[in-house]
Amino acid sequence: EVQFVESGGGLVQAGGSLRLSCAASGFIFDDYGIGWFRQAPGKEREGVACISSSDSTTYYADSVKGRFTISRDNAKNTVYLQMNSLKPEDTAVYYCAARPFRATTNPGWYDYWGQGTQVTVSS
Repeated sequence: EVQFVESGGGLVQAGGSLRLSCAASGFIFDDYGIGWFRQAPGKEREGVACISSSDSTTYYADSVKGRFTISRDNAKNTVYLQMNSLKPEDTAVYYCAARPFRATTNPGWYDYWGQGTQVTVSS
């Protein structure tokens, strides 16, 4: 059974930082690209960052470039999203997801999804 345990969300003031974690099980983690997505109330789910399986190539949405960093630890089956210089517009539920090999910021290409963790940035 595929499972994700997402953690690290919470309430933070604008300019602050959070580190999200996504611990996965139930599939061969090394063979999967992992993405972080977010969905704010009334908005569509959007890709934030992703990291591929083989060479750990990363992609970022323009809105988070220079502020967010995605990384993976295959020994721990875990992907991280370091979020710095947070803005109120970053407020959303953040989800991790997995698809085979090459990652993409298109949520429609992902097979497995976590339950999400809330991130709230106050102004």
